[in-house]
Amino acid sequence: MEKYFTEILKQIEPHPLRTELHETPSRAASALKFLTEGYQVNIKKVFETGLLSSNQNDLMLIKNIEFYSLCEHHLLPFFGKCHIAYLPNGHLLGLSKFAEIVDIFAHRLQIQENLCAQIADIIQQYLNPKGLAVIIEAQHLCMMMRGVQKQHASFATQKLLGSLKTDVNLQQQFFQLLRST
Repeated sequence: MEKYFTEILKQIEPHPLRTELHETPSRAASALKFLTEGYQVNIKKVFETGLLSSNQNDLMLIKNIEFYSLCEHHLLPFFGKCHIAYLPNGHLLGLSKFAEIVDIFAHRLQIQENLCAQIADIIQQYLNPKGLAVIIEAQHLCMMMRGVQKQHASFATQKLLGSLKTDVNLQQQFFQLLRST
């Protein structure tokens, strides 16, 4: 990867061999490997170590899970917060596991719509809650730094499953919890 970053620098920098850029290809390669490490993680292990039996049947909400990702269209960052709510079905998942799930999928080349769906789908697959909601709010540097250059635009996506998709009262409870501090 360093070789390719060196070639990129030669294409964009009038003085690609200047001292300040000497380690840039190596640093850029390391950064890109870190930012895409989600491809290397076995997500099954998150659930194997985090599932807890429970008779709890109240709505659970984990909100403001911060994340960053790389847009698969421009390789520019997008970042924001993910909110996850679920209605248990005999199992709970340790709180930190939700952050791990978000990071695993965010540390892949993404678009926000797919990121939201992937998080919801994997939680549904392994936790099988009665209801599930995933909302992502993010800002995209591909929209802020290039193209239309809108600095304050943000984008929200959601995926609702089970009773959180069909039960209006449960949806209202979820959105009320989401608005609370």
